[in-house]
Amino acid sequence: MKQKATLKQIAKELNVSVSTVSKALSNSPEISEPTKIKVQEFAKLKNYKPNNIAVNLKNKTTKTIGVIIPNILNPFFAKVFSGIEKAANDRGYNVITCISNESLEKEIHAMDMLSNGTIDGFILSISEETQKEQEFKHFKDAIADDLPIVMFDRISDEVNCDKVIVDDFDSAVDGTTHLIKLKCKNIALLSTIDNLSVGKLRLQGYEKALKDNGYSINPDIMLHTDNTEEFDEKLKVLFDTKTIDGVFALDEHASVMAMKTAIKKGLKIPDEVQIIGFADGVWSKRLTPSLSTVSQHAPEIGEAAAGMLIDRLEDKSEEAPEYVTKVIKTELRQRESTKKL
Repeated sequence: MKQKATLKQIAKELNVSVSTVSKALSNSPEISEPTKIKVQEFAKLKNYKPNNIAVNLKNKTTKTIGVIIPNILNPFFAKVFSGIEKAANDRGYNVITCISNESLEKEIHAMDMLSNGTIDGFILSISEETQKEQEFKHFKDAIADDLPIVMFDRISDEVNCDKVIVDDFDSAVDGTTHLIKLKCKNIALLSTIDNLSVGKLRLQGYEKALKDNGYSINPDIMLHTDNTEEFDEKLKVLFDTKTIDGVFALDEHASVMAMKTAIKKGLKIPDEVQIIGFADGVWSKRLTPSLSTVSQHAPEIGEAAAGMLIDRLEDKSEEAPEYVTKVIKTELRQRESTKKL
């Protein structure tokens, strides 16, 4: 392997000071153009690489963001990450990603591992176990140690930080109301995210839409759990024993299983049952018929979260700006699983 040169070695061979070499390599206006060119070309020839750790310690910044995602297999989180990475790269920041796999322990470990000077701040969505246990001390400790956090999608009101959310409550109201306008009389609610803050908000939106339109809330056609296996078993029973002509599903698993179960039962979609799902992954378009969905604009969420964190990191005012919660509007995308109004 080709040996890397140091600043001292370059300075010695060119008969200039280490300071001159350092300034020339950082393109400082204090150094003449001929000297810059000579130093930069020689450094390249000698395979010089800057010591970023040393530079970061000197500047007290790493230009790196830590991102903690609950589940990388979920298309929503993958799309959010793409937005984070794009916005961070555009502003000269690197990204280190950890996956909590919905585990409180792994989430704490990831934050501990990255809180040793590796990153400047965090962007994260809270794991399912963390929300279930209501354990938020690790977030508060990071903020107390001057590591700012931006939460997205799954958030906690107990943690004072910047947040990016979608209008979960309002979009659930709109989605359920859309099914009512399509003349659905028995609208089932399906969810496998009962433990999550977003699941609770969407459930509340569904109930409000029913009440506002004079519908009674029927617990017999509401299936909400945090266990996908339990959900799949109960869903078959639900379709076998109850009359359902509309479905509002609060997550992708519930959406896809509703379509699959209805088709297996021989129900015609959308003539006999109409379905709207939450999120807008690749399966929504590939299913036959294609699934009408509430799209969360995931890349936009990621870009907004990265922008908010970097703005806070680069803010030079004496008093830190107040925390902000940004709401990203969702969009109802009508496909083949619902009739046209």
